[in-house]
Amino acid sequence: MVTKDKKTAIAAQQQHAKDTGSTPVQISILTKRINDLTEHLKIHKKDKHSRRGLLGMVGRRRRLLRYLQMNDAPAYRKLVKDLGLRA
Repeated sequence: MVTKDKKTAIAAQQQHAKDTGSTPVQISILTKRINDLTEHLKIHKKDKHSRRGLLGMVGRRRRLLRYLQMNDAPAYRKLVKDLGLRA
């Protein structure tokens, strides 16, 4: 099910009207999920199962960012700036 937050994350990085799976869109969705789960874990410190899922998502996002950086550097720099990554 696509939530309103997911739709806004997709719309911010779409390259065309039906783009839901390009690398920038995937990274945007993962970033939204990572941020939400990070907030959850600040409250529920002992939720180890969710923490493991968070680490998997962070690793997947890191691999996608590396792929984008190697194949389309300008898009990588724009995406990092838009999402506020790599301070």
